Amino acid sequence: MDRDFDQPLDVPALARIAVMSPTHFTRSFRATFGETPHRYLQRRRIERAMALLRKPEAQVTDVAGQVGFESLGTFSRTFRTIVGVSPTEYRANSRPLEVPRCFVKAWTRPVVLDKRPESSRP
Repeated sequence: MDRDFDQPLDVPALARIAVMSPTHFTRSFRATFGETPHRYLQRRRIERAMALLRKPEAQVTDVAGQVGFESLGTFSRTFRTIVGVSPTEYRANSRPLEVPRCFVKAWTRPVVLDKRPESSRP
């Protein structure tokens, strides 16, 4: 998922690779990573989009396609949900960071908030 984040990936295909049923794969993935495979993939795509949007010449539509979103609307909605601002706002308020990329990724990694009540969390 980390390498092929820009490809169309779905749980049944990922489960086949892991030699598990889709349900068991989703349960195991969530237990290991703390989020569903779908949310993890979305977050990885948005992380990459954040890096691309820090370049002034990047167009939001192009970035959406480069990170695997087929719809600009879905990309924008997902970006806002994870980052808290629209892609355009993010680009306007960001600038290229002149440090190694691994630091930038760690510093700018979006945090997924679990909005479920504390009593319903695993």
